[in-house]
Amino acid sequence: MPFYHPSENEIGSPGRGTFSLEDVPRAVVAGGAAIVTKGIELAVHSHRKAQLLLTVRGIITCEADKGVWIVPPRCAVWIPGNLPHSMTAAGEVEVYWLFVEPDAASALPRQCCTLSISPLLEHLLLHVTEMPVLYDIDGADGRIATVLLDQLSRAPVDKLNFPMPADTKLRKIAAALMADPSDRATMDEWSQRTSIAPRTLARILQRETGMSFGRWRQQLHILFALRRLTQGASVQAVAVELGYEGASAFVTMFRKAMGKPPARYLAERQIDS
Repeated sequence: MPFYHPSENEIGSPGRGTFSLEDVPRAVVAGGAAIVTKGIELAVHSHRKAQLLLTVRGIITCEADKGVWIVPPRCAVWIPGNLPHSMTAAGEVEVYWLFVEPDAASALPRQCCTLSISPLLEHLLLHVTEMPVLYDIDGADGRIATVLLDQLSRAPVDKLNFPMPADTKLRKIAAALMADPSDRATMDEWSQRTSIAPRTLARILQRETGMSFGRWRQQLHILFALRRLTQGASVQAVAVELGYEGASAFVTMFRKAMGKPPARYLAERQIDS
């Protein structure tokens, strides 16, 4: 796994102290790590530079921009500069990160999103992790960085987030669903639990997330399923954990939402060791 270890004279005058990614005077800077953990969490923080997180193995979850974002293999989460965010990971995780200067990312999304990463884009990113931190802007490495940013701006956006509403009572529903995604209570039942009229609940949810209640909960199920399937759980086990009557009902839901069944979706995102 490549790491960068810049010396003091690479990033400034001797004795200036701890290295900071914010100090690197280049359009991009990248690195990576492979860890096995029972659970790791990075508290809410932000960067001046925009950030891309690419997972090769395992799943990273990021909370940012009024939503929870999941990053399965061969996907990446794009986090614009100065956007507060937190991250969690568990299990065997291999992740690469890319920091991009704001003026070099004008064609990239201005909101947090997940991006589908092509094999070409993946190889470009991995190559950048092996380049000198202060690469030659006018040389081959500089041209690689330019191609990387061009390809990144063309990456398709995947809808792998669970919108978090601002409304207090809706956030309680979101927290309850995240704690127990198998809860199949209808919107009318949630209305009774929260003392909100069904029409009011539907209107607020649509306004704040752009989704109906059923679509909102389905999105959470997709994220939960991706996490569990990547951890090695069977389709049958995931279907039971989400409260479906059987695997076929779960697979049908997944195919309608993602355009392909879960086994195919994950197989297309597997990366050879």
